[in-house]
Amino acid sequence: MIRCRQFRRIHHLFSRFNNSFCSTSKLKYPDENSNGTQFPPNCSSNNPKESQLVSAAVKWATGSNHCHGRQLDEVKSSNMMITEYIRRGDLDSAYNVFENMSTRTTVTWNSMLTGYCKTPGRVEDARQLFDKMPEPDIVSYNTMLNCYMRNFGINAAQAFFDQMLVTDTVSWNTMLSGFCQNGMMDQAYELFDKMPEKNHVSWNVMISGYAARGDLVFAEKLFRNSPSKCVVAWTAMVTGYMKSRKVDLAEKLFKEMPERNRVTWNAMVSGYVENGRSDDGLKLFRTMVETGVKPNSSTISSVLLGCSNLSSLRLGKQVHQFTNKSPLCLQAMVNTSLISMYCKCGDLETACKLFREILDKDVVTWNAMISGYAQHGEGDKALLLFDTMKKEKIKPDWITFIGVLSACNHAGLVNRGIQYFNSMQRDYKIKPKPDHFTCMVDLLGRAGKLVEAFNLIKTMPFRPHPAIFGTLLGACRIHKNLELAEYAARSLLDCDPSSAAGHVQLANVYAAMRKWDGVSKVRRLMKDNKVIKLPGYSWIEIMNSVHEFRSSDRIHPELALIHEKLKQLEKKMKAAGYIPVLEFALHDVADEQKEKLLLWHSEKLAIAYGIIKMADGVPIRVFKNLRVCGDCHEATKFISAIEKREIIVRDNSRFHHFKDGKCSCGDYW
Repeated sequence: MIRCRQFRRIHHLFSRFNNSFCSTSKLKYPDENSNGTQFPPNCSSNNPKESQLVSAAVKWATGSNHCHGRQLDEVKSSNMMITEYIRRGDLDSAYNVFENMSTRTTVTWNSMLTGYCKTPGRVEDARQLFDKMPEPDIVSYNTMLNCYMRNFGINAAQAFFDQMLVTDTVSWNTMLSGFCQNGMMDQAYELFDKMPEKNHVSWNVMISGYAARGDLVFAEKLFRNSPSKCVVAWTAMVTGYMKSRKVDLAEKLFKEMPERNRVTWNAMVSGYVENGRSDDGLKLFRTMVETGVKPNSSTISSVLLGCSNLSSLRLGKQVHQFTNKSPLCLQAMVNTSLISMYCKCGDLETACKLFREILDKDVVTWNAMISGYAQHGEGDKALLLFDTMKKEKIKPDWITFIGVLSACNHAGLVNRGIQYFNSMQRDYKIKPKPDHFTCMVDLLGRAGKLVEAFNLIKTMPFRPHPAIFGTLLGACRIHKNLELAEYAARSLLDCDPSSAAGHVQLANVYAAMRKWDGVSKVRRLMKDNKVIKLPGYSWIEIMNSVHEFRSSDRIHPELALIHEKLKQLEKKMKAAGYIPVLEFALHDVADEQKEKLLLWHSEKLAIAYGIIKMADGVPIRVFKNLRVCGDCHEATKFISAIEKREIIVRDNSRFHHFKDGKCSCGDYW
């Protein structure tokens, strides 16, 4: 009798609960404009005993407790079938099973709801199913909340969240994540402050959000106050420090961490590479592997970028061998990074071979190879590959057109470049970004169309960035247009008064026109403004060592041997018809002294050392941080013929392949 009365009371309370709070017909969807009733944020009772009874009633009604014997087995079997069909992506078959069930539990409804929510294009089916649910539980509401967040954005999710009849910590954390991912940290903090109960996920989301935004003061405060710091919070802080270029603090925190996972190691490796410390990144990668932590595609991409930054083909090949011994060799991201590394390290042949071997190419893979061809001056091959890409029904993106325009630029294909620039907007609806305009200004400027380049800058829909004016200034130097050079230099220095490039380029224009008063004026201005010129240097990798040279180097231990080799080469070059291009000796000194200064340019020192140390027939690869000068370019053509060696030089914009007295750029760079 007592049990009977208790059952009737539970049934009565459940009816009240269902009628008051769980009637889905009263729930407004975020995109509806009806003025329906608003509901309280949760359905907890003020009476503790009543809350327990309500909880029992919910479990009784939504579980499988009301199914007995054979009926229970049928429900379980059907639920398993639905789950399996959804796992396979066969929603129609899952729904057929669902429709034919005589009895459904809330688990059944939630399985179908999850299937619809996770399948693109089935959001409306999910909404309709949710509307029909007789007894939605917190899982149902959280599933729909995630669905709104993924498909309709933060505002729609917020509207749904505000009307949810039941919420739990998962619901609140979902909203926190949405706000943080959208950079809405004020709204996130307001919600965080209101949370009835926070868990470690709540703290991690907030710490990660502030760290990602670069607000490390607030991130540090939350990190200190967090009741339990798990590896996610530590890693978020490490990532934040690296992105804010506070490498020392990231290192300190990394050493203090009680626990590290693969994401932590990746954050440190990529952080080193992005902060110009690729050597440290590669060393840490070795430690990571030795420690037993398995790298993933993100790790390998960062490491290969480090190899590219160091121009270390040897290390890049070692990483390639490492990936070939693991399932990583099957991942598109890894193969694309390998293509990019080989291109940037001067081994275009291996990059092409690898590209041909990849069966499943995405747009990023095509972009890497197109850009590689462009870098190496293979404009025709780059554009042919672009045509093949379109035939393969791969839709180009804005990065594709950076590669295409660069290919036109390096090959001097002005008209085709203009056509592609217009096609990008007309046919693909891609709005030009600053990088596209920079390519076009360079394309027009190098071809001597300085007025057209200037007019293009004036039509840009946004304020030109310094690189635009730097590009125009470089073109003015080539074509000796002093008036436009002075305009470009003023504009560049207005954007960035501390720009060393602006001052140096202008000084170079004056020097090329033998206006030494102008050179002196610029140098005084640099001194007064404490502008530090980035020194030009070149480097070459021989065996396991990287040898770096600066112009008129006095440090290298084998300098006497290098100078002797250069003197021998100079005699042979002059006998073959080489005439030093004195305008690239940017000092007002006698011609004889200028010739000596030119002979000791950093790329010539590196090339001579390569000839001395490397076996016959092995290509010499030299890398330079600035643009190769005209005299070094001319001299290297002669050296390649005299020594019968292929010499590959990468400057800050492209590759030059010297062979048999010719350069792949066709003297257009």
